[in-house]
Amino acid sequence: NIFVIEKKKTELYQELGLQARDLRFQHVMSIATRNKRIIMRMEFLKAVITPEFLLILDYRNLSLEHWLLNELASQLAGEGQLVTYSLPFEFRAIEAILQYWISKLQGRLNTLQPQILETLEALVDPKLLSVDRSKLHILLQNGKSLSELETDVKVFKETILEILDEEEVIEELCLSKWTDPQVFEESTSGIDHAEEMELLLENYYRQAEDLLNEARELRVLIDDSESIIFINLDSHRNVMMRLNLQLTMGTFSVSLFGLIGVAFGMNLESSLEEDPRIFWLVTGIMFLGSGLIWRRLLSFLGRHLDPPLPPHVPAALKKSQPAAGRVDIKTSLKGETFGLSRSTLTNQ
Repeated sequence: NIFVIEKKKTELYQELGLQARDLRFQHVMSIATRNKRIIMRMEFLKAVITPEFLLILDYRNLSLEHWLLNELASQLAGEGQLVTYSLPFEFRAIEAILQYWISKLQGRLNTLQPQILETLEALVDPKLLSVDRSKLHILLQNGKSLSELETDVKVFKETILEILDEEEVIEELCLSKWTDPQVFEESTSGIDHAEEMELLLENYYRQAEDLLNEARELRVLIDDSESIIFINLDSHRNVMMRLNLQLTMGTFSVSLFGLIGVAFGMNLESSLEEDPRIFWLVTGIMFLGSGLIWRRLLSFLGRHLDPPLPPHVPAALKKSQPAAGRVDIKTSLKGETFGLSRSTLTNQ
């Protein structure tokens, strides 16, 4: 049965037998017991669980109507896929809330993962000479959302781990074990509700651990892609710097032999300017000399910028040790053969 009530805070905690601080609206994550009541705080989702009912506080402002009306009611009635459908009511209520929260975290990761992978695929391209700033902005926003998701999953894990480390708290979460004598007799006869509660919490702890590992792998992928982007940009920058250096050397070569043309361009009279072949001879010397100087500078640049080759190992050094081994073996075999011959002669 689902129904809606509106009460003042003072009336509510007096009716539940709680204190005002127990219903304080804090965006924290905790699971605690007070006066045979379980108080669950999953940030914006706050609930009070008793052996008879589940109370969700301030659900209208959180868009929880779909979950409350279409999913939660059927789960608590045993029509859903809850593992604890055969256990008391508080087990089903706790599992339903934990399942809702872990599915919400998983949904956030499923939304972020394709966006991040698509952005990284567009950025990590060796053909790109520059990086799209809009893609970087999208990646920055997705990285921030991923960091927030990792923080939420860590807090969820730590909250469950704190309960798993305290055996008394696990016992207190089994409300029906202490309020219903029949349930207590069943627990003493073989059905340990504390172990069932521990297994339930461990199950969602493992799910949170798997979710956190997926988020960490996505974070590592972002970091690796960032390194690849920097490597590609550095590679293109080195190509441009090398091209600039080659052009500078070419300009230097042309300028060096251009001094000949400058010398002939001065207003000085000599017998050379009267010969019609001198122009082509001087021009050819200028271009040929510039080309030779430029090739010489390029070869010098290649020797100093290319990675050095591994040192050459002479063939004699490679064969020295195996050859020595073979010589020792032959020597020992000869010695053994001679020894056998002498012993044979002596016996005869």
